[in-house]
Amino acid sequence: MMIVIYKNLIRRKIRTLLTMLGIAIGVAAIVSLRALADGFRMGYTALLSGSQADLVISQPNAFDLSMSSIDEALQAELTAMPEIAQVSGMIQGYSEAEGQPFFFVFGYPQDSFVLSRYVIKDGSPIQAVKSKSLRGRPLLLGSAAAEVLKKSVGDSLRVGGVVFRVVGIYETGDAMEDAGAVMLLEDAQQLLGKPRQVSLFYIKLKDLSLRERVIQRVERRFADLSIGGVSDLAEQTSMADFFEGYVWVISSLAIIIGGVGMMNSQLMSVFERTREIGVLRAMGWRRGKILGMIFGEAILVCLGGGVLGSLIGVLLIYLLSNTTTFFGVNLSTLGPSQFITAFVVVMILGITGGLYPAWRAAQLQPIEALRYEGGGSGSKTRRFPVGGMTLQSLWQRATRTGLTLLAIALTVGGIMAMEAVIRGAFKEMDTMILGTQAEIMLRQANVSDTSFSAIDEEILARIAALPEVQAVSGLIFTAVTMPEAGGFFILQGYAPNEFSIQRIKVVEGQPLTTNHQIVVGRMMMETLGKKIGDTLELSGVRFRIVGIYESKISWEELGGVITLRDAQSLTGRPRKVTMAAVKVRDPKTAEQLVGRINRQFADVHATLSTEFSSQMPDRKSAEVMLNAISFLAIFVGGIGVLNTMLMAVFERTREIGVLRALGWRRRRVLGMILKEALVLGLLGGCAGIVVAFILAIGLSQAPLVGGLLTTVWEWDIFARALGVAITLGILGGIYPSYRATRLQPVEALRYE
Repeated sequence: MMIVIYKNLIRRKIRTLLTMLGIAIGVAAIVSLRALADGFRMGYTALLSGSQADLVISQPNAFDLSMSSIDEALQAELTAMPEIAQVSGMIQGYSEAEGQPFFFVFGYPQDSFVLSRYVIKDGSPIQAVKSKSLRGRPLLLGSAAAEVLKKSVGDSLRVGGVVFRVVGIYETGDAMEDAGAVMLLEDAQQLLGKPRQVSLFYIKLKDLSLRERVIQRVERRFADLSIGGVSDLAEQTSMADFFEGYVWVISSLAIIIGGVGMMNSQLMSVFERTREIGVLRAMGWRRGKILGMIFGEAILVCLGGGVLGSLIGVLLIYLLSNTTTFFGVNLSTLGPSQFITAFVVVMILGITGGLYPAWRAAQLQPIEALRYEGGGSGSKTRRFPVGGMTLQSLWQRATRTGLTLLAIALTVGGIMAMEAVIRGAFKEMDTMILGTQAEIMLRQANVSDTSFSAIDEEILARIAALPEVQAVSGLIFTAVTMPEAGGFFILQGYAPNEFSIQRIKVVEGQPLTTNHQIVVGRMMMETLGKKIGDTLELSGVRFRIVGIYESKISWEELGGVITLRDAQSLTGRPRKVTMAAVKVRDPKTAEQLVGRINRQFADVHATLSTEFSSQMPDRKSAEVMLNAISFLAIFVGGIGVLNTMLMAVFERTREIGVLRALGWRRRRVLGMILKEALVLGLLGGCAGIVVAFILAIGLSQAPLVGGLLTTVWEWDIFARALGVAITLGILGGIYPSYRATRLQPVEALRYE
């Protein structure tokens, strides 16, 4: 049986290879993206467990370790506890470093016991006298980062606009840490805009038997903090869960498109080999044996695609590890789990994709199969009520056409839905910004993501003193995890007496007047079942609900507003803001003022309010991501269309021979096949629009993030969808059309 299966696949090399390639792209997406997600999660686990700490203190419900903030002054009180041997603060965050938009930064005090885990491969430890004697701020660079950035000991490295001197190259064995840098705590605090703040405290006990006693003492003394083992904190990182969910969305899209292509290919194989199957049945092959042959072919094709996809995935990780430090991507992040997951998916794909074609083949009656002359499904010819030869040809092969349309619709619909969600997010950001009635917006310069922006209020005061400026109002924008709400809580901080808070329309209760108060969005209030006067705890800090507001912005309804001072304290950024709104005395001078601020204040980036979201680094990252996903989806979908049209040419070889014998020129035959492919693409594009709306509705129901998403449908999204559909038709139709023109009439008429 295996020999027969192998020969059947080899006989149709092009179809087999194309089907395997379509599946392989989906598998490669699973392997590579899962490696990134697993590397991120393992990185946090290694970062914490490798510290040799017995306990860890952090801010509760922080979305990510980089968003956890604790006052550094607490270290003195912790050190004074008789059960504790050593305490070390640590701050972790992301910055930009010479072309790397997301670069890990770890800050430790020079006497930290955790620094011993950073094995120096070249140069000196950061606390060594020799390191202090070098010019510039000292920095230890991870071995992976040093390789990507092409840096060695003594070189300078610009991180977030600040120049550091590489005093040593370290290695920990953790891909995430080795793709970053270690610096002194005060330098990291300044770089990340968190003076006198740490992300966590590592605690070493004098005796492990004192563990529970210390936990109880800390919980009583610091009720707004979280204490536990290193493994507990690693599991609480919501960022890893969010990233893993994103990975599965992208991988699922690629693998489903590839799976539809595989089912289509196997079904066409059954139609193409109808007479052959009839001969086998006439020779005594039972239905079970026929079913096993077709089913075995599907499984073997999927396994081949799995192996090829795994190799492509490894190659992608290798290429990325040599060009970027993103999330510590490295071959070491690859493990058995990614390949096991990929092959489990492949086996499920083989079973589901091969079951119907195998069942269909097993149902063929020997006499009917032997009479089969090719085309469609072997049933009586059906005519479509309207349309010419193109529509008739597609209609006669309804099963093949339907599966191909599904593959195109998933490709187009997936791209449209993601683009609509991305545009929705930035449209709502525009609504928020324009609601301040300010002409100019400010954010920190040289940041890879707006959430990392930190502008010093001293700079805002200097900008406010410019003669063209009427007023400047800063705000904090962040998110915290809220388990009781089943997702995130979007938090904004405004000064109660400044103009930008006026956009928050309180419909019940009263606006903010002082610290430790909060006004909450209507939707979040209903979700939490709270009422005015109740308390709300965010990351260990309690606030009294004084009002309810309503907003047209979806994520604002799922959050709240506190005073700027409370937000600065909660995020560990005293005297810092995420962004700022600038009111200009004469709006006509706004554009000139933007240029002046950018020239005079190098630490901030100013832009007109109407252009703020379009110039956000987040938007550029989103566009890069969308283009990569589009390329992936178009590639996989294009293979599916190519496979289908190629099968159509094989299936209609005798028909093409008749047309050529009747005088059809090669150009006319080429146009016929290419026209069918284009019509198939356009119909798939229209179906993709429907799929896009369905996917958008599904995404809005997703846990954690569904309530934060909104969609914006603009005409160019639909134009892009049809453009993708036409591209798929052209890519899928060119080679089959060319192949059809090469058929000689006499040979085509002899084709069986």
